[in-house]
Amino acid sequence: MGMNCIDAELMKRVFLAGARNLESNKEWINELNVFPVPDGDTGTNMTMTMLSAAREVAAIEEPTIENLARAISSGSLRGARGNSGVILSQLFRGFTKEIKTADTITTSVLADAFNRAAETAYKAVMKPKEGTILTVARGMADKASELAAQTDDILVFAEKVIAYGEDVLSHTPDMLPVLKEAGVVDSGGQGLIQVMKGCLEGLQGKELAPVFSGEESAGNREARSLGQIEETDIRYGYCTEFIINLERSFQAEDEEKLKEYLESIGDSLVVVSDEDIVKIHVHTNDPGLAIQKALTYGSLSRIKIDNMREEHRERLIKDAESLAAQQKRDRHPDEADAPKTTDPTAPRRPFGFVAVSAGEGLAEIFRGIGADYIVEGGQTMNPSTEDLLNAVDAVNADTVFILPNNKNIILAAEQAAQLEKEKKILVVPSKTIPQGITALINFSPECSADENLEQMTAEMNTVKSGQITYAVRSTTVDGMAIEQGNIMGIGDSGMLAVEKSVEETALSSLRAMIDEDSELVTVYYGRDVSEEEAGALCEKAKAEFPSCEIECHFGGQPIYYYILSVE
Repeated sequence: MGMNCIDAELMKRVFLAGARNLESNKEWINELNVFPVPDGDTGTNMTMTMLSAAREVAAIEEPTIENLARAISSGSLRGARGNSGVILSQLFRGFTKEIKTADTITTSVLADAFNRAAETAYKAVMKPKEGTILTVARGMADKASELAAQTDDILVFAEKVIAYGEDVLSHTPDMLPVLKEAGVVDSGGQGLIQVMKGCLEGLQGKELAPVFSGEESAGNREARSLGQIEETDIRYGYCTEFIINLERSFQAEDEEKLKEYLESIGDSLVVVSDEDIVKIHVHTNDPGLAIQKALTYGSLSRIKIDNMREEHRERLIKDAESLAAQQKRDRHPDEADAPKTTDPTAPRRPFGFVAVSAGEGLAEIFRGIGADYIVEGGQTMNPSTEDLLNAVDAVNADTVFILPNNKNIILAAEQAAQLEKEKKILVVPSKTIPQGITALINFSPECSADENLEQMTAEMNTVKSGQITYAVRSTTVDGMAIEQGNIMGIGDSGMLAVEKSVEETALSSLRAMIDEDSELVTVYYGRDVSEEEAGALCEKAKAEFPSCEIECHFGGQPIYYYILSVE
């Protein structure tokens, strides 16, 4: 027997099933990254975006199409993280605008909603690219229009729309050469397909573990954040990383035995061996056992042990603060004109600044040049639209400039600017830390807000940026063959260098960045680099590039050994 319509109760179930399936596949989606860097976050960003909406949807005890549509749109817009998350929120925004006045949802309503979703998402992106999540969304919308005229069976309709979406996804490497070269399909498109597959499971009535329990009391439901739900899943509490400096033979069988041992005491294992070193990453409850085993092969360096449960609790606090701020806005919408700053007694200033940055050194640098509020984030932890709105609320100024300092955060910042009603938000489209620093340095209090935006944007575009990190898989990018464990230099427009050592990669990257007009080189070293190592690199750079002034600063950033700036 076919299904001819969807009511509110079923729609709630379907949406939560989509969120559950996306969350279940987020790590796989994260791995579909063009650059083989240890910061793939598309799956995480899309999941956090959707779960922000799922929290609101799960809290509705008497669902209607209208209140579900409002919850999905509002929750996803404010929870949007990264480009993929923002685009997903825009798809939901368009979809819900179309369905919110419907009593029940038919294939005809769905077809119109799919098309409005794609149209809304395309409009939200200044320069849409084909071969992305947008292409997959539009392909499914086109198929939905075709099928709506052929069937009123929603299950048949959904199965065929998803099958066509998967076919479009499989062709994304033919549309974007960078995908073909890396041997992956578009990660955002894959995320959207996983949402749709979960929704289909909800339609089919499959028994699913709920993302948020419908049996909880309203108070408990509000208290249970994403982080609280996930804490029970942290089986191994310590993220442990180190390098073994080999002092004896390390053959393939040795590597296999080491892997077997580490897998017996933990998970999330990565073992990368290269000549005389072995890099280890493992989640375990006893880092000492991993270290003791590693010491049988040689000495250790760059040991880093993070308590994931402690980090998790810190994230819970941030989540709770964000939730409390949102609940206050929801309870007192008429207080939008009241100051929401950290110091309401201080004189209100014409301009303020919010900068996104990861690493205590970089945070201090931004504060030193005028940033009022630092949003902790960057690669692997893109802040949400709500995080940026909360930061803007904390700055006592009429106009607040946001410096995203990451290309994957710009869309979320622009979405925050659209949602903020009290203050004027101007987004400086900084894609890297060096761009953000240069932009902020070039702010002039004598100029208007719009003049400053133009000047800051122009100046930041004169800076060349480079980032040094390691490869988590073997692939080819920009014609460069990359082996797992290689050190890569990534520039503004692609790969700069691939070498076996951090120092040589940094120097090779500088050679690719510096030209006869270059005057100033700034090196920001990360938390996995010692002051001595950074100093040695800068001394070699001074010797090789005598016409440039070389500066070295502690950044403390994760993931990237060095961030390079050339002006």
